[in-house]
Amino acid sequence: MTTTQAVKEMRLKVQRTFTAFLPVAEERNGACLRCGKCCQFVFRCPFYDGTGCTIYSLRPPQCRKYPRTKEESIVPGCGFTFGE
Repeated sequence: MTTTQAVKEMRLKVQRTFTAFLPVAEERNGACLRCGKCCQFVFRCPFYDGTGCTIYSLRPPQCRKYPRTKEESIVPGCGFTFGE
């Protein structure tokens, strides 16, 4: 990962923390595939054990709602789509 990519992902991770209480875009379709890719932005989530989230049913809002918008969706192959 380049420094530019790492900075972008860190910015988005911080942004997700503050926007987690906003509504999810109405055009969002699909479901979480539980692949763990979004659990590893910049640093690995302490609740990700390498195979999945160990607190999936209790995960915080920024995880539950990711991606809230098409702009937040930076994980290739995510189970969510936006009006597509």
